[in-house]
Amino acid sequence: MNLLEKILKHKREEIEELKQTVTLEYLKSTASIRKMPPDFGDALRSAPMGLIAEIKRKSPSAGDIRADLRPNHLAEQYEKAGAQAISILIDTMFFGGEESDFVMVRDTVDIPILYKEFVLYGWQVWHAAALGASAVLLIVAALTDEELKELIECADKAGLTPLVEVHNEDEMKRAAKAGAACIGINNRDLTTFEVSLDTTFSLVKQAPKNATIISESGIRSAADVARLRDAGVHGVLVGEHLLRQDDAGAAVKELMGEIWASS
Repeated sequence: MNLLEKILKHKREEIEELKQTVTLEYLKSTASIRKMPPDFGDALRSAPMGLIAEIKRKSPSAGDIRADLRPNHLAEQYEKAGAQAISILIDTMFFGGEESDFVMVRDTVDIPILYKEFVLYGWQVWHAAALGASAVLLIVAALTDEELKELIECADKAGLTPLVEVHNEDEMKRAAKAGAACIGINNRDLTTFEVSLDTTFSLVKQAPKNATIISESGIRSAADVARLRDAGVHGVLVGEHLLRQDDAGAAVKELMGEIWASS
């Protein structure tokens, strides 16, 4: 069993337990009275290169990243520095995330928030909507074609942008077939956790013509961002590089400032 399979096995058990205490009807009701969050795609397209700045404490590949994390303080730094959106890891077991992290950030910033989780059920999509997310991550490698299609439709009904994540040519074809309009190319192989930006440079050529393309993982310099922009990418999702800096806001400006100034 590889790491992704291990995570998914645990996630299925976790969500089945949560369903017993929080009903789908409750989540839908909560989502229906929540103020409409800002549009994820529009925010990313508003800049020469969109930045989704990530919040997480740890990861299976990197271990502890920012154990003393203060989500609301970090989110303020990201927003003030110009980030177009924020990604928040919800998974507790493998990434140290908590629902309370999302709530703190939601109540602190006005930019869109991505609910980043191993989403397998419509319950999770409505959980994201109830919390006030603008977008939800759907990982093609974790889903069948039927599940992917159903979750994209569920996200649309919930008023969320589905960010459909791919890592190889077959997954890109599956995302396109499912009608994905916002596609994240993960440079990290979720079975081995090896990282290469070449994944994006290869797959962006095969993306649907009008899709918004996000490059995820392994982005560490302004030069990386420039190369990705020139390849046709519309945004980047950056976590570990920013999280390891003492001043995350300054790190955002160093990473994105030159590209943003080019508009």
